[in-house]
Amino acid sequence: MAKVVLAYSGGLDTSIIIPWLKENYGYEVIAMAADLGQKEELEPLNEKAIKSGASKIYIEDLKEEFVTDFIYPTLQAGAVYEGKYLLGTSFARPLIAKRLVEIAEKEGAVAVAHGATGKGNDQVRFELSIKALNPDLKIIAPWREWNIKSREDAIDYAKERGIPVPVTKERPYSMDRNLWHLSHEGGDLEDPWNEPKDDLYLLGVSPEKAPDKPVYVELEFEQGIPVAVDGERLGPVELLEKLNQLGGENGIGIVDMVENRLVGMKSRGVYETPGGTILYTAHQNLELLTLDRATLHYKEQIALKYAELVYDGLWYSPLREALDAFVQVTQKNVTGTARLKLYKGNCTPAGTKSPYSLYNEELATFGEDEVYNQKDAEGFINLFGLPLKVRAMMEKSVKS
Repeated sequence: MAKVVLAYSGGLDTSIIIPWLKENYGYEVIAMAADLGQKEELEPLNEKAIKSGASKIYIEDLKEEFVTDFIYPTLQAGAVYEGKYLLGTSFARPLIAKRLVEIAEKEGAVAVAHGATGKGNDQVRFELSIKALNPDLKIIAPWREWNIKSREDAIDYAKERGIPVPVTKERPYSMDRNLWHLSHEGGDLEDPWNEPKDDLYLLGVSPEKAPDKPVYVELEFEQGIPVAVDGERLGPVELLEKLNQLGGENGIGIVDMVENRLVGMKSRGVYETPGGTILYTAHQNLELLTLDRATLHYKEQIALKYAELVYDGLWYSPLREALDAFVQVTQKNVTGTARLKLYKGNCTPAGTKSPYSLYNEELATFGEDEVYNQKDAEGFINLFGLPLKVRAMMEKSVKS
């Protein structure tokens, strides 16, 4: 019997795909769940996958690889999609696809399958990654084939086959959780005029419910990589978990946005990224201290393209790898400490220091100094403004 490996989460979509694949393709279904920091969500997957009809399930611990090989490069690049989205789902998909392909090759499977809908970005991210890693594998996307048209239909399909799902018609949110973030889509959020309900947040509290006292946190970086929190050196996973706890308790990292999907439509999502928001803020402020103006400004342009590539599912593209090479050079001196103040949803700078700081207090002071001759500015301004002066002289002569 031919085999198919399914990217399995135990959520609504992938829960019903197992029996659907068996009924419609006659394949032996092998499930693969990626442990990217979902914690309690993974506990029932083994029993659930087998009861749903899978012959076996792989539960792969990919947390450290996720942080070091996907989160950190994106953090170093400063990539943010449309000014708000920290790409929590976007850079998880290429890692899941990578492991999916590896297991398919190990099992001798002829196909892989995923539960992404035909309206979303994830179908693109999964399939571009699979094509880049193994172009010979068949890709099955049930949402583009079956007659199930809505989440309500999917819930009914599951109930008919006795498959429990963590979604009800009263709370029909599509959620994606990993060590970096938790996203919420669907339900009442589909109307962008609706404010998120108070009970929506699961990684932390709303800013209104955060403590009335600020919390300070210090992050140490080495070449753009976070290595310590408040003087305690931590591994990649432990560090992010600690920051998630701190950020969540203080209402940090909640983003409510309408974004432009790759597939052409706008969608509304609410994202919780507490630790990630702290890391981005700290890293950005350390770069302001250690990067020269030309490099910093060009890197900001690169960050926009990098974010777009990651969002669009082009992680395994030559362009992203080339941009990575540039980013790594910029990070050589991004070493030091950033202190932040966390207070009711705000994450604000409270100090930075670095042995590679380009800030010179003697040059920048408004007081008396012995190193900066203010008269030098006159010649600089004359030369810098010469093109403007020449153009103005030309326009004046033409008019006369």
